[in-house]
Amino acid sequence: MAVKIIVLIIFVAVTAGIGLYCRRKIKSVNDFVLGGRNIGPWLTAFAYGTSYFSAVVFVGYAGQFGWNFGVSATWIGIGNAVIGSLLAWVVLGRRTRVMTKHFEAATMPEFFEKRYLSKPMKIAASVIIFVFLVPYTASIYKGLSGLFSMAFGIDFTWCIIGMAVLTGIYVIAGGYMATAINDFIQGIIMLIGIVAVILAVLNVHGGFMESMNQLSQMAPAGGSEMAGPFVSFFGPDPVNLLGVVILTSLGTWGLPQMIHKFYTVKNEKTIKTGTIISTVFALIIAGGSYFMGGFGRLFVEGDTPAAGFDSVVPTMLQSLPDLLIAVVIILVLSASMSTLSSLVITSSSTFTIDFLKGIFFKKMENKRQMLVIRILCAAFILLSVLIALNPNSLITSLMSISWGALAGAFLGPFLYGLFWKGTTRAGVWAGFISGVAITLTGLILQLTGTLLPAPLALFNSPLNVGAFAIVFSLVVVPLVSLVTPKMQKAHLERAFACYDETVSASHKHALNEVEEEYINGNE
Repeated sequence: MAVKIIVLIIFVAVTAGIGLYCRRKIKSVNDFVLGGRNIGPWLTAFAYGTSYFSAVVFVGYAGQFGWNFGVSATWIGIGNAVIGSLLAWVVLGRRTRVMTKHFEAATMPEFFEKRYLSKPMKIAASVIIFVFLVPYTASIYKGLSGLFSMAFGIDFTWCIIGMAVLTGIYVIAGGYMATAINDFIQGIIMLIGIVAVILAVLNVHGGFMESMNQLSQMAPAGGSEMAGPFVSFFGPDPVNLLGVVILTSLGTWGLPQMIHKFYTVKNEKTIKTGTIISTVFALIIAGGSYFMGGFGRLFVEGDTPAAGFDSVVPTMLQSLPDLLIAVVIILVLSASMSTLSSLVITSSSTFTIDFLKGIFFKKMENKRQMLVIRILCAAFILLSVLIALNPNSLITSLMSISWGALAGAFLGPFLYGLFWKGTTRAGVWAGFISGVAITLTGLILQLTGTLLPAPLALFNSPLNVGAFAIVFSLVVVPLVSLVTPKMQKAHLERAFACYDETVSASHKHALNEVEEEYINGNE
């Protein structure tokens, strides 16, 4: 216990200290929200990766999907790396940075307003973000509390409150720069920790081959026509596995807290380097987490975990040495704190800049904006804590609601807005409405206990509802845009001109890096 407490105290001190240190560098809203658009490749890539993966993945998703799909759950992590990281950076990175800078847009709703010349669109987007980021934040607190209860024997209520206070200290004080620096440190901890934990978990049952052998002898409740379904290539339920891959991978393309990272990058070289770093990071963290979760049935008896899926990973870790448990705690705490800080900044800045300033305080000065953003950070954290304290809410359900609504509403409008001049206001509104409507319909069915008959039974899972909302967004936006009035040609030419701007430079500045090194070396 002493080891765990010492490690935790060091982590808290470093995290809070960085927040207080960065407070001196915050001079404007731009500094607080975007870090001055001057964040390098390593900080940006780690900020993207650590915002992507949290206690939701390590505890909730790894536990539930590892249990349901076995080692084939690793495909979710691979999808997160290839689709959610590599392709997201390649497709969205440069265009997002260039067009948002061209519009001087600090948030996603502000981008929608200036790209589609619609203030109501900005207000609607800001409300959607603030409302649906809350359940995601609550799911992270729940994942953290379960692990802390296992490690320290503390009631999960106090765990949630403690994490909320720490998040508030360094986010409210240091803004995005503090978040980015902490993300880098926390990302290194995550990389080291996940490798150590996987090796230790496999060693409990005699190593990798023996663990696979024992897992191959298990089958889902009710049996399976497949021999060794939990060690098979696509597992016992490939259709639902695909739904999870879509939700957790393609969903990042429409999440404001993820897209926000591209707003902050320093230059194009940062994007190229960040693409590689974030992809490798996702492959190790997500792939490792789901792979580890695939062995959950070796640690928990029964066809269904008696204490729920959220208890699977904490149960797996109980048998580890105290020092390794301390590493796990810091690993999950690092992952979760970075995601929490990203969510808090995104929601509070969006609500302030796009909703309050846009409607009620149109001439809000810089200092007042900073104060309101910080107050809303605290309010957002408090609201999330109140939801997380509900013991009946499942981590995966909370996250599915959030990701389905946000990515379902924003993926199509944002993606087509960057690439296609033919996207119309009506198409964007169709995306907004369909994403929220589909997710809320799934939520109502879940809360009322209503089960859909075949062939719609697939949508009895909130995960599949969220995945459908995301895919539908890519379809409904262009379809509606094709049959509705186009935007003014002059505006579209101005909007897309940013991709073709010519940048002049003196001869020496225009040289490539190898030539510059040669010249400098001979001087």
